Amino acid sequence: MAYVLQNRWKLDHGRLVCYGMRNMPRTLHNIVPLSAKERAAVASLPAEADAASARHLSRLLAEGIVVPETELKKTPASFDEARFCVSCVANDFMIPGLEFDDRGRCPICQNEEHLARLKSVLPIVETLPHAPKKRFDVALFYTGGKDSSYLLHHLANDLGLRVLAMTWELPYISDSAKASIENAKRLVPTAEFVVRKVKDEDLKRMYRILYAAAGNTCACPSLAYVMFYPELVDLDVPYLILGNEPVQMQNLYFNHIAPLSAYDERAHELLRFAVNLGRILTLRKPLRRGQAETLFAMRAIAKGDPWVKRLAGYVNPLQDVVLGAMKAIPGLMAPFRRAVCRSARTGRIPAMVHVDMNAAAGGYDWTRIKALLSEKIGWVGPASLEKGLHTSCRIEKCKEYTQFIRFRDMKSTVIPFSAIELALASREGNVAREEAMKELKNHLGFTLERVPECGIMEAYLDCGKEI
Repeated sequence: MAYVLQNRWKLDHGRLVCYGMRNMPRTLHNIVPLSAKERAAVASLPAEADAASARHLSRLLAEGIVVPETELKKTPASFDEARFCVSCVANDFMIPGLEFDDRGRCPICQNEEHLARLKSVLPIVETLPHAPKKRFDVALFYTGGKDSSYLLHHLANDLGLRVLAMTWELPYISDSAKASIENAKRLVPTAEFVVRKVKDEDLKRMYRILYAAAGNTCACPSLAYVMFYPELVDLDVPYLILGNEPVQMQNLYFNHIAPLSAYDERAHELLRFAVNLGRILTLRKPLRRGQAETLFAMRAIAKGDPWVKRLAGYVNPLQDVVLGAMKAIPGLMAPFRRAVCRSARTGRIPAMVHVDMNAAAGGYDWTRIKALLSEKIGWVGPASLEKGLHTSCRIEKCKEYTQFIRFRDMKSTVIPFSAIELALASREGNVAREEAMKELKNHLGFTLERVPECGIMEAYLDCGKEI
């Protein structure tokens, strides 16, 4: 009998890499180190397995990484050929290499005991104090999309806070997002809106690097931090509030970007204690809740992830590309790095904290949230009312397409973000399964045919059409 390496596995630098999503308990174990004998046996595949090679392959055979040729799986060529999870809309066309357990559940749903804990990698707040001696109580990044619009409404209208709403002007902002921003300026008087822009020639220089490396030009939110952090430090804004779509925080876990411990408030308290011990010994002001997280995040953007995190394997390769591209813009990083150093020295650090929008909204039902925002702050939805995931960017579909194709072609280990996020949203009830199916089939970039939205990006860059 001939044995082969199972579909979606690749021998890479003496180890096996899975370009898929594995069943529990191996969901996050996508890299399998090999012994010298195992490497030799795998390198000889496909081959008839004699007693010696079968012995060397026994561990891989037990895990289903090496299989008889008759058990080799195929990657579906369309949604029609795909197998769907019984509990969410995850499927093995959208996520090639997706496994299922005996009950027909995908690994996302198999991890249900962890999901309730995966709320945020930042401290979660329900209420925030006013800062009467300061100009603003809070700041947020505001794109005009559904999620940042809800956060703006919640902070300004529900909590009555003075908000600094920061928007970075990019060439791809959607018409609906532009209209939403203008309406919010009229209807949210307790917010002050500030817009910053990178010069076109600098932006194109950075985007061309991103395009060559990843097939798209997405640089958010790293670019926003670099653009606005010096201003946050100068204004001494107490809090920078993040209120991502709830499932976006869970995506970090499934894409092996954040470990389970990062979602544990006790781990954050321990980190803050260790940092403050050092600061007290060096006569610097101790940090309050959320400030240590800000400082570590900003230093990672300024200098890259610390070696300890990289050694543990928790890295975001997409962010690495973005950070490298930003360094190509003359003068962009220098003010940011100075602000990071200044804030670390003085303690004028905006505390990055998270608003759990599921809790704040009493359940983050997309249909209800869109109606609420339209009524309260004049939010304008995309042309298709079916779309609920990432509504502010005209090339979002291109980003999804390029992530999908690179993952499908096993050029990237990053599982397409929107694939995980929509599966989670359907599982959590934020969007009905029927509506989620319409969105993934009609409005996202999961297709083998190049999406027209890539042309918007290419026209701006004046480049060709190769990914």
